[in-house]
Amino acid sequence: MPLYMDRHDLPDATAADLAAAHLRDLEVQDRFGVRFVTYWFEEAARSGFCLVEGPDEEAVHAAHREAHGMLPSQVIEVDEAAVRGFFGRLNTHPPGEPYVESAFRAILFTDIVDSTAVTQRLGDRAAMRLLREHDSIVRTVLAQFGGTEVKHTGDGIMAAFASAFQAVGAAARIQSELHERDRGETEALQVRIGVAAGEPVTDQGDLFGAAVQQAARLCTCAQPDCIVVSSAVHDLCRGKGIRFSDAGPIAVKGFDEPIGHFEVDWRD
Repeated sequence: MPLYMDRHDLPDATAADLAAAHLRDLEVQDRFGVRFVTYWFEEAARSGFCLVEGPDEEAVHAAHREAHGMLPSQVIEVDEAAVRGFFGRLNTHPPGEPYVESAFRAILFTDIVDSTAVTQRLGDRAAMRLLREHDSIVRTVLAQFGGTEVKHTGDGIMAAFASAFQAVGAAARIQSELHERDRGETEALQVRIGVAAGEPVTDQGDLFGAAVQQAARLCTCAQPDCIVVSSAVHDLCRGKGIRFSDAGPIAVKGFDEPIGHFEVDWRD
């Protein structure tokens, strides 16, 4: 059956309210041919997100309507592999037990600078060796900082983190490891990194659509050996010892208005 994620805007809800609502969803799910897999509750934003298997969007709405009347503002069909890529292991917890689990994710992109030119200059074999070194360094750092690899982009990696602080810390460590690697090599491995953050279901109608697009665009805008983050990521890292430089607003493809961005000072 298709897999759906929905969003509920619940300004007065608590974790206990969401736990009770999820329990009522489970009680009626068989009547509507759906299965409520899990849910997340963004306590600060007072937003709830459900992951549901079902025949169609209407069945998801109907089950919520019957269970408690808290209808989602949006329902989108998602791919299970994409969901697991962003969230890693899907949360499991006793039904009816109040808990808070954030669906918020920080999205990170790496990109090897001028990869096509590097391949033309060095040849396929040497360029592939550089790519494997990049992949090894990035994947090692992701494991250290709790990141999840979502996909390989051909000349970079897209990853997701449960916190902006972890994502920026990982980005800084990646650049530091690459810098150390370059000390003993004749061919530098230059990488640019972009980081953005957001909730899974927005008016973009895609799983983390806006955050993914923003992180990818910021990565493209970054200079070699640099890390660029969105203003939201910068704000979430305030007071945590990370040094930023305000790079001002920038116009990027796919966004109606310029977005604020900051460069991370990752060097010691």
